[in-house]
Amino acid sequence: MFAPIRGFTALQRTPQADLKLGTVLAFVAGATNAGGFLAVGQYTSHMTGILSSLTDNLVLGQFALVGAGVASVLAFLLGAMSTAWIVNWGMRLQLRSAYGLPLLIEAALLLIFGLFGAAMSLWHTLFLPVTVVLLCYIMGLQNAVITKISQARIRTTHLTGLITDLGIELGKLLYVNRHPDMAPVQADRKRLKVHAQLVASFLVGGVAGALGFKYLGYISTVPLAALLLLLVLRPLLDDWHRLHAR
Repeated sequence: MFAPIRGFTALQRTPQADLKLGTVLAFVAGATNAGGFLAVGQYTSHMTGILSSLTDNLVLGQFALVGAGVASVLAFLLGAMSTAWIVNWGMRLQLRSAYGLPLLIEAALLLIFGLFGAAMSLWHTLFLPVTVVLLCYIMGLQNAVITKISQARIRTTHLTGLITDLGIELGKLLYVNRHPDMAPVQADRKRLKVHAQLVASFLVGGVAGALGFKYLGYISTVPLAALLLLLVLRPLLDDWHRLHAR
């Protein structure tokens, strides 16, 4: 059952494997972002929006909201830093799960959020800021994973850059070359496909996450955690057997 996804988080990378992993993570990011909005009333993958709100609240004197914004940005930053630490530590130990370990942590945090979110939401004053920080950390953790794996070619938690690149390639695709004596304007169809696939995956994930939270509540994040665990289980088992065979 693990053969089709064996290479998703393998150390030996191919562009195809990067795209497959990016597509899955874009789905998870879209679902987490949309479901998280219904849970806490805030998108947690969009640092541009959070920083913009932070500056507005600073000018308006809403210092409690400024503090919340700073905590959100720092959580996202810490998530990305955590990925760098964990992956480099895993590489030093020659672990086959080096790229998968941050996703294992993400899965565990989503599982905690899904299983205990409903109970914790009873303490709304404490739960809301903690949840926002947790989701921002998860988004930073995940975005750094695919960024590091793909050497910054693929990102999954925010779409501004993806849609910009998609628009550029569509502009090239639809450009009418009227001068045969000049080099034609040509779209990079492979790049166009990659960006379109990632945007579509995030969109589908967003719809799934919103519907899941609307009808199932916090428990809807459990399948997302299970999906991430499925991606990292095989390399984890490989490392387990290798370490115990010594």
